[in-house]
Amino acid sequence: MKKIVILCLSAALLATTACSNKEKDEQLRQAQAVAEASREELADAVADRDQLLGLVNEITSGMGQIKQLENILTVQGAGETQGQKEQIIADIAAIQKTLQDRRERLEQLEKKLKDSNLSSSKLQQTIASLNAQIDSQTAEINALRSNLDAAKTRIGELDTQVDSLATTVNTVTAQRDSTEFQNEKLANELNTCYYAIGNKSELKDNKIIETGFLRKTKLLEGEFDYNFFTKADKRTLTTIDLNSDKAEVLTNQPKDSYTILDMDGHKVLQITNPARFWSLSNYLVVKID
Repeated sequence: MKKIVILCLSAALLATTACSNKEKDEQLRQAQAVAEASREELADAVADRDQLLGLVNEITSGMGQIKQLENILTVQGAGETQGQKEQIIADIAAIQKTLQDRRERLEQLEKKLKDSNLSSSKLQQTIASLNAQIDSQTAEINALRSNLDAAKTRIGELDTQVDSLATTVNTVTAQRDSTEFQNEKLANELNTCYYAIGNKSELKDNKIIETGFLRKTKLLEGEFDYNFFTKADKRTLTTIDLNSDKAEVLTNQPKDSYTILDMDGHKVLQITNPARFWSLSNYLVVKID
């Protein structure tokens, strides 16, 4: 600090004669202080001057570091990776620590200046200016930290909304899948049909028909053996190979909804109008002999 004072005094002594009386008095006082100062005091003054000049450079470059960090946040925004976010947080913490360190060093120099006989108003103005710069930089970095914290909070809120939307989508999807499953199940049930093919004895033994002497064959209802029937789908069942050269449909399917064809010496039942064919019953009984 004393060194700085000496430099200021030297500069004052080289000033033009146009200086005011106040400035001349200041220069005279500083010159007297230099003359009275010991070699050790002068060495301390030189060291203090070097420290102050170093602080001037550090504080000046500090604002550039903060502006660079601001530009990074502006350009990257919410698109930075997790690693970049962590680096930005670390940079902000490092700058905050550096600013605090500079403030403490400046306070120490200011105290030494006040206790020194070699102090000057110009040095005091320089220190006051440096303190103001540190305050400004501290405010800038605190604002950056606040913006980053606000962005993290907003991102957290958006993540929560995304999770909520994902849960809603999953719920809706599950409901849709359940509805589709139920609809498919119902459609399958509505399109399920059964058919039985057999000769008179087989049909009678399975309680599908009853016959008697001089009595017309009668189709039983609700008491037959369901295991004798073949399960099928109305939507895909179009032909039934009867494996016989004779065939008679005993159930009440409309006659204009099907036809019985001869193919390679045996009968084949062809359904020509499925909707009409199954309109009266989901069961088909064909007697073959």
